[in-house]
Amino acid sequence: MLPIYGFFHPSYFLVIIGLVISMIASAYVNSTFKKYDQVKSRNNVTGTRAAQFILQSEHIGDVGVQQISGHLTDNYNSGKKILSLSAATAQSTSVAAIGVAAHECGHAVQDHTGYSPLKIRAAIVPVANFGSMLSFPIIMIGVLLSWNQTLINIGILAFSLVLLFQLVTLPVEFNASRRALKILSDGNLLTEEEVPMARKVLLAAALTYVAAALSTFLQLLRLILLFSGNNRRN
Repeated sequence: MLPIYGFFHPSYFLVIIGLVISMIASAYVNSTFKKYDQVKSRNNVTGTRAAQFILQSEHIGDVGVQQISGHLTDNYNSGKKILSLSAATAQSTSVAAIGVAAHECGHAVQDHTGYSPLKIRAAIVPVANFGSMLSFPIIMIGVLLSWNQTLINIGILAFSLVLLFQLVTLPVEFNASRRALKILSDGNLLTEEEVPMARKVLLAAALTYVAAALSTFLQLLRLILLFSGNNRRN
């Protein structure tokens, strides 16, 4: 059986490092958004109106725009063809809000043009959810069954699917931001001076995905160190 000290293995510091990185990234995106949310766009366009304008200019007529609750909960659902904007984005005329709305429109453009990484990400969502929910129970069952290495390895492999999903997400998010900035650079929504501000907001948001992937990698590394065959405890 796994001794109690196994749960206080030195590798636990990997999880702590991952949490710290995620907290820093989250604090950075919130502070950056707050900073540029105080800068009102000269064109005085709300996030909702900006999203509608972008979708129309990109000839995307099958995507709806709605407001949802929460803070920075903005997202695009390719299955339902719905672009959801949080209240802080939908009703605001700030540079930050328009940048975030444009980013979500970037996902809609990806979907409209058949962007391959977006399709791949959508396809692996079920297996990533499977890995997220069942990896640790499978590992624990393997440990309880006299350290059944086969089950433990299956659990570790299942958890690695979460990392795979997050790695595929990275190019999707960065590409959506590039598309957004290209759209915003035409001057119809943001001025030449405001576009760099929006870029900073989108970069900060993208770093949260990088931090999440790094945190998951560190957790996976810890599982390997704790439960690999060489660490079997009798």
